[in-house]
Amino acid sequence: MADESDLTGGTPRRRPKPDVLEIGGRRLKPSTLMMGHGFDPALSEGSLKPPIFLTSTFVFENAAAGKRHFEGVTGKRPGGAEGLVYSRFNGPNQEILENRLGLWEDAEDALSFSSGMSAIATLLLTFVQPGDVVVHSGPLYAATETLIGRILGRFGVKWLDFPAGATEEEIADVIERAKAMGRVPLIYLESPANPTNALVDVQGVARVRDAAFPADERPPIAIDNTFLGPLWQQPLRHGADLSVYSLTKYAGGHSDLVAGGITGSKALINPIRMMRNTIGTITDPNTAWMLLRSLETLELRMTRAGENAAKVCAFLRDHPKVESVGYLGFLEEGGDARQADIYRRHCTGAGSTFSLYLKGGEPEAFRFLDALKIAK
Repeated sequence: MADESDLTGGTPRRRPKPDVLEIGGRRLKPSTLMMGHGFDPALSEGSLKPPIFLTSTFVFENAAAGKRHFEGVTGKRPGGAEGLVYSRFNGPNQEILENRLGLWEDAEDALSFSSGMSAIATLLLTFVQPGDVVVHSGPLYAATETLIGRILGRFGVKWLDFPAGATEEEIADVIERAKAMGRVPLIYLESPANPTNALVDVQGVARVRDAAFPADERPPIAIDNTFLGPLWQQPLRHGADLSVYSLTKYAGGHSDLVAGGITGSKALINPIRMMRNTIGTITDPNTAWMLLRSLETLELRMTRAGENAAKVCAFLRDHPKVESVGYLGFLEEGGDARQADIYRRHCTGAGSTFSLYLKGGEPEAFRFLDALKIAK
C-alpha cells in the first residue's frame, strides 16, 4: 500500500518509535507502561514528558495532504485520520492518553472525552435511533437515567431495565419484552451501581444477549466501570464490549479535572469516534496532560485507597450509630449469595467506594456529614 508521501507528494508525518511492550519475553504491566508508552521524546525536542499542545489547528505539508487527512477524519475514506487535523478531532496529548488508557483492559482502542457524561452521551447518540428500546441495569447514575429516560425519551427512545444482581432468567425476560417493543441497539450496565454498590452479572448478560440475538444483530454491551475500574474489575474480559469511565474519579484522582473515557474494540470505537468528531466531546489538551500525570500513579493510589477503605468500613460496621455498610469486601462473609458469586467471578478487589446507612433520618445524616473533618 502506498504511503502518505506517495499519495500527496509531502513528507509523511513522523511516527513515534515502536513502543516496548515486553522485555525478555515478559510483558510489561500497564502501571509500568504508563511512564512512557505512546510518546517519543525525539518528536518533542527531547522533552522527557509530553508538552501540552495548545493549538486549534495543525499544518499540512500541502493541500493534497490536507484533503486526504480530512477525508479520513470525516469518514469519507476508510482508515480514519493518518495525522493531526483539528483539535476537535484529535491531538498529541489526547492520542497519548488514549493509547495508555486502553492498556489497562488490554483493549484494542480507546477514546477520551470532556466528562464521563459526555462519554455516555456520545456512546448513546452513536448507537440509538428513534423508536429503539435501550435495555439497562438499574439503578444507574442519576444523570445517566435522566439522559436515557427523559432526554432520549423526547425523541421516541424507550427503555426497559432489570435490577443489578438479576438472574439470567430475569434478564432474558426483560430483553424479550424489549425486543417486542422495538429494536434493541444497546445493553447498558453500571456495576457496581451508584449508589447501592450492587453488582451486575456481566457474564450472565453476555450469555443471554448471545442467545437472544443472531450473531450479526447482537447489540453491544457497554458498562460504566467507574467504581472499580480499571484495577479491580475489567469487564471486557467478562463479555462486555465497551468499558465506560468517568476519568474524573480514580483515573484523575486529585479532584482537579473532569474527563471521561471509553475502551473497546476498534469496530465499536470507530463509530463513537466519528460521533465525537461531529459533536466535539473530546477532552482538552491540558486535561489530557493532567491525566497522563495521574495514570502514572493510578495503581499505587487505588491500591492504598482500597486498603484504607477496608479499615474504615470495618470500623463503621461495628459502630453503634451505623445501621449497615454497603461495602463489597463484606460479601464474602455471608448475606447475599448471588452478589458474592458475582463478586468472586468479576472482581479482584472491593474498591474504596461504599455506601453508609446511619440509624435515624435526615437530621442524623446531616449531623454526621457536617462533623466530617478530612472528607469534604
